[in-house]
Amino acid sequence: MSDTATMAPVGMILLVEVVFALFMVVSMWRVCTKAGQPGWSVIVPIFNIYVMLKIAGKPGWWLLLMFIPLVNIIIMILTLAGIANNFGKGGGYVLGLIFLPFIFYPMLAFGDAQYLGSANG
Repeated sequence: MSDTATMAPVGMILLVEVVFALFMVVSMWRVCTKAGQPGWSVIVPIFNIYVMLKIAGKPGWWLLLMFIPLVNIIIMILTLAGIANNFGKGGGYVLGLIFLPFIFYPMLAFGDAQYLGSANG
């Protein structure tokens, strides 16, 4: 078997991964714009986490907690819960954002969910 024959599946996998990544960027961009935040923030490392914290109604200093191993998992779950809550969704949706984000982020982005704002200000 030649190298060309083995590269074709690798190329297809790479193409699928790129399309999937772009779909997630577009979905998260749309979620940000629905919440009144700049959509371009999803492609800026670290700043995107800060913006998600703002959308979730969490304090900005929580960004520092994202650099602490194991604590960051709890903070991210609380952030996803805040995002779901601020879009009027419940606990089941939080589980969806945690375990199936490639389904639930697009549902937030392109569905009828409206950003309700944060109770924390």
